[in-house]
Amino acid sequence: MPKPRTNEPTAPVETAPAQLFERPGGGERALLVQIDDGFLDADEALREFEALAVSAGADVCGYQTGRGRRPDAKTYLGPGKVAELQALKSAEQADLVLINHPLSPVQERNLERELQCRVLDRTGLILDIFAQRARSHEGKLQVELAQLRHIASRLVRGWSHLERQKGGIGLRGPGETQLEMDRRMLGVRIKQLERRLGRVRQQRDQGRQARRRKDLPAVSMVGYTNAGKSTLFNRVAGSQVYSADQLFATLDTTMRRIELSGGEAAVIADTVGFIRDLPPQLVAAFRSTLEEVVEAQLLVHVIDASDPLREDNAREVNSVLDALGADAVPQLLVYNKIDLRGLAPRIERDDAGVARAVWLSAATNEGLDLLREAIAERVAVEQAKGVIELSPAEGRLRAKFYALGDVLEEEYTEAGHVRLTVEMPQRALNRLYRHEGLEAEWVPLSSSALPAGRVAH
Repeated sequence: MPKPRTNEPTAPVETAPAQLFERPGGGERALLVQIDDGFLDADEALREFEALAVSAGADVCGYQTGRGRRPDAKTYLGPGKVAELQALKSAEQADLVLINHPLSPVQERNLERELQCRVLDRTGLILDIFAQRARSHEGKLQVELAQLRHIASRLVRGWSHLERQKGGIGLRGPGETQLEMDRRMLGVRIKQLERRLGRVRQQRDQGRQARRRKDLPAVSMVGYTNAGKSTLFNRVAGSQVYSADQLFATLDTTMRRIELSGGEAAVIADTVGFIRDLPPQLVAAFRSTLEEVVEAQLLVHVIDASDPLREDNAREVNSVLDALGADAVPQLLVYNKIDLRGLAPRIERDDAGVARAVWLSAATNEGLDLLREAIAERVAVEQAKGVIELSPAEGRLRAKFYALGDVLEEEYTEAGHVRLTVEMPQRALNRLYRHEGLEAEWVPLSSSALPAGRVAH
């Protein structure tokens, strides 16, 4: 028998909003999983992965390792390893599992169902770290774009709770209609981010053009993450860029003007660190930032001299540079952290006497003068050698030649003009003609025609 109606208002029923990912709640206690596939040193790979986990803020409470060359299509690990991982998760009371291998959306979802906890692969962990580290407006846009591209490939399982078509009145869910709607929303947001990053790229292009007009050489620091780039950048440029003993401490590109020997100057940039298996979504999203690397005149490749895998890490950096189209940019190798190995600072030169590597310590300031010397040599390779005649009214320009180059000989003509024999960087000479009002003719000389003896100062 139906109950009689009442006029009393009924309390609204609170319903939880639909979540993009129907997953168990995540925590900080994490298990790390490393499978030896025979291609990498599993112990070193696990050590690096643990550093990534700690950098993301995880409290590592256990490890699972094993061997396997054929990943299981369903869970990557296989049923035996999944059962072991379930037991380890219960024993350690872990609420997060990090797997140092790329997982397909299906594998990630199946593992979460089996383990009843959050599961992240290497790509997801790196994206999470980048999301924490981004500080600038551009960096946040780039990270969001990379995350959305990563999420887009996982929407099928992310909305699986809406795909189940249920029969009966009031039980029919939105199903694929909701999935398609969410895909469209993601597509719109991705296009918005791409447009905004396109405007940022235009601003960067304008900055590069301004530096070209000033004839300032561009130097970019690159290297494996946590090699000490930002610390070295702060020492060389007198800057205050955030640096820490953690992976991906720096994401945002910072540029500073530095003074070099011979009155020369350059613009040096500190860029994001690279790592093995850097997610392609990040490389694509950070392309506008990494264009500073492609456009540089010299790359200062910072290598952790204390890392036993330094040569492997250097190859990983070079592979990313190759993918960016920066493989043809000249490099100056910088072996940092020599204090941890008890080594002395030095410059290594090739058979032609050109500086190819510098050994130094950014932490103790040892060898920084050698780095400045090497950078000055590498960006000022093209030298102008010649004779120029200045009028008595051009004393300011005479002083410029002394400040910017080596005046090898000075003599006065019968007309009272001063004739200078000079060797100086070609860029500095171009700057005098473009911006300092120099109009006198420059008469080039060969090296053999230059006068010998002391430099006149």
